[in-house]
Amino acid sequence: MKLKHHKHHKRINKQNKQTMTQDKDKETQQVDVENVEKEPTTEEGTQVETPAEVDWEQKYNELNDTYLRLYADFENYRRKAIKEKADLLKSASKDVLVNILPIVDNFERALQTIEKATDVKAVGEGVNLIYQQVLTFLKQNGVEPIVTDDQAFDTELHEAITTIPVEDDNKKGKVIDCVQKGYKLYDKVIRYSKVVVGK
Repeated sequence: MKLKHHKHHKRINKQNKQTMTQDKDKETQQVDVENVEKEPTTEEGTQVETPAEVDWEQKYNELNDTYLRLYADFENYRRKAIKEKADLLKSASKDVLVNILPIVDNFERALQTIEKATDVKAVGEGVNLIYQQVLTFLKQNGVEPIVTDDQAFDTELHEAITTIPVEDDNKKGKVIDCVQKGYKLYDKVIRYSKVVVGK
């Protein structure tokens, strides 16, 4: 009877030890889990430093300040560019006007001469000289007349005001007469020649 009681008591002690061991293992596992949650680690298991909290308001203010400075610089550049362009146009206009003034002077002298002149031929020669001076001035500024004599009709250069029948087949589709001369500015038409075309 005592032997049986002793075995029973021994079995209880063994169960108690197993229960205590299991409880201890659970506590150890719980502590390990808490440590894992509190201490970030890399895949290799080494601890990683937690990044400092970003001050988003300060970051926004810095970016906004940079944007405002760049925008102000761009506006200043744009205003300066517009002013320089306007000044350039004014300067170009000034140069043109200054160069045309001598021609005006010659016209005034010619008008004074006409009032007293008796030699019509001499007056005509004077007017022709002024006309050549005007053509030279235009050429210096990139303006040249469009050639129309015996040229094929070209809608890029000519404006047909009428057509007339011609007997010579070589004249068909060509400019027969120029009513108003056209001009180009650096190869760009600024006025079309008004012409009569043969058909």
